[in-house]
Amino acid sequence: MISNLLRRSRAALAITVATGALIAVGAPAEAASGPATSAASSFVMDGATGSTLSSKYGDTKRQGASTTKIMTAYVVLTSSGLDLNKKVTIQQAYLDYVYVQGGSSAQLKRGATPTVRQLLYALMLPSGCDAAYALADTFGSGTTRSARVANFISKMNAKAKTLGMANTTYDTFDGISPTGANLTTARDLAKLTRAAMKGTTFKALVKTTSYSSGGTSNLATWTNSNLLIIPRTAGYAVPGAIGVKTGTGTAAGRCLVYSATRNGKTVIGVLLKDEERYADAIKIIDWAVGPATTSTLQRSATTDPIPDVLD
Repeated sequence: MISNLLRRSRAALAITVATGALIAVGAPAEAASGPATSAASSFVMDGATGSTLSSKYGDTKRQGASTTKIMTAYVVLTSSGLDLNKKVTIQQAYLDYVYVQGGSSAQLKRGATPTVRQLLYALMLPSGCDAAYALADTFGSGTTRSARVANFISKMNAKAKTLGMANTTYDTFDGISPTGANLTTARDLAKLTRAAMKGTTFKALVKTTSYSSGGTSNLATWTNSNLLIIPRTAGYAVPGAIGVKTGTGTAAGRCLVYSATRNGKTVIGVLLKDEERYADAIKIIDWAVGPATTSTLQRSATTDPIPDVLD
């Protein structure tokens, strides 16, 4: 089943990038402008003004999987008195959690002492649920680990309210929802991303293709799961792409929050439950900010598409 889905996704991506055409599936869009997408929900925002460029069920609540980690990073980066060089000791509980949940991992080592900065890269590049747990435990308040994590999640919800994310509720620090109530919308994720991208550290995080773990992980280097920014031939190296975050889950499907600056314009887009997330993102970027002046984006329809990276 999974292999069949991957083959269909790859075939559609090859055809889309080569021809610029993709047939939308599912229910008709709700007064959407711009290109049709395969997403259950899609939203496109002008990064400079925050105005809506396109919406397809942009206010429908859905699970967003690891796109939740955008808020995790935002809460940390907006914490009072933040010290990015503070060291955090990796506990066995963080590693056990990833093993039990089957979550994506930065493969942090027990007893290692990465800095907060390193943990943010571990969070946003390989989408480490172990890094998310470490950050929630560190930046939450309380006398027990469970209390600190609960407090951190309450901070996530408070930030969502402040940003006007009216249809978002968090019950997790990483997107693995214990109740199924970790819900957001494409519009809300765009609002969050626009706010987060105003921070230089966050912007630097999400546009980084790889980052050394400094010996704190079983992986020497953490690689970004967002193929829009990964160099060829492993990724699509979309001209002007600057992030932002992938997400994959059983209920959420494949999700992508992306941003690109081209021809003096910046766009922020969200695709939720979209088997063709990269094909759709590339197509929308071209529509919203204009085509790239380079031909490096073009791929032959006979070229084997790049395998997706699930996080």
